[in-house]
Amino acid sequence: MLKKQYKSTDTCPSVLGLGMMRLPKAREGSEDIDRAKAQEIVDYAYSHGINYFDTAYRYHAGDSELFAGEALKKYPRESFYLASKMPIWEAKTPADVERIFNDQLKRCQVEYFDFYLCHSQNKENFKKIREFGAYEFLSKMKEEGKIRYLGFSFHDTPDVLKEIVETYSWDFAQIQLNYLDWEMQDAKAQYEILTEHGIPVMVMEPVRGGALASLCEESDRMLKEARPEKSVASWAIRYAASLPNVQVVLSGMSNMEQLQDNISTMTDFEPLSEREREVLEQALDVYRRNHLIPCTGCRYCMDCPFGVDIPGVFKLYNQYKISKYKEGFLRGYRELGKAGPESCRACGACMRHCPQKIQIPERMKEIAAVARELED
Repeated sequence: MLKKQYKSTDTCPSVLGLGMMRLPKAREGSEDIDRAKAQEIVDYAYSHGINYFDTAYRYHAGDSELFAGEALKKYPRESFYLASKMPIWEAKTPADVERIFNDQLKRCQVEYFDFYLCHSQNKENFKKIREFGAYEFLSKMKEEGKIRYLGFSFHDTPDVLKEIVETYSWDFAQIQLNYLDWEMQDAKAQYEILTEHGIPVMVMEPVRGGALASLCEESDRMLKEARPEKSVASWAIRYAASLPNVQVVLSGMSNMEQLQDNISTMTDFEPLSEREREVLEQALDVYRRNHLIPCTGCRYCMDCPFGVDIPGVFKLYNQYKISKYKEGFLRGYRELGKAGPESCRACGACMRHCPQKIQIPERMKEIAAVARELED
């Protein structure tokens, strides 16, 4: 397993990290973790050299940190790196910041976090970080040894990112970075800002919530012809890991097949060659022409007050845009029922939380119109 020294320290995390946002679920439609299957994933990952584990306060409806504590406690604490995050939007008063942090240590059954982040920073959340003195408190926790490295995860524009990195001193930052978002979601600009400021990058959504595990038939064929022995998903992992300022590439691996494929990619790691970059760009051009909605399935937009399954609607529509399978789209659309786009009342509550800045009400109207047209 490829490992990379963090700056000039003795910290050396695996470049492939296990994200605990998409662990196996006990049942469809639930956020409850299938602990037996999830433990198998953690154990296999650990035994094959993955030593970086990333969780958060609200992953799996609050169960992810609890599971992380249960799953990792049998291993020597110094043998792995654990990351979690401060959900500043949960804090109603400055005192809540300390309460949440202490609760997280208990949930994870640890005395310190190796990497700790101010979660999902945007203009609004960063304002609250400053107002509540959260950075100052977390810096104190760092001084006390309860945090080794302090950073933030980010979902906003490059201008806001500049403000954040110029306001405080950070050890690392986590951004959404993949070959689709390099231009489409300003990942390139964000990466360059962090690199200029000497801040190592942790990558989230390298496979874009699974969307880059299979593009479309023609794009997949192009990638498979170039490297028959490699999966389509491996191109996305290698793209992110090939960037020199990337420290860790996080992947939410929900089954053993995904885990084994990613471990294979990072065990005998090969950076993308210039020829492979050309092939990837050609395949991406084909994919872009499908005009997909850039939803990663993070579910930050949920719950909709009117019951719309926003990620479910977008996933169904994107599948239709790729496959052009009318009957499958309409069947799925009918199965959504009241959770479909026609229940949207354009209240805009979801848009305040969407990291992708998707114009959700407009897209719902568009998808409902497509469905009506296909029904005629």
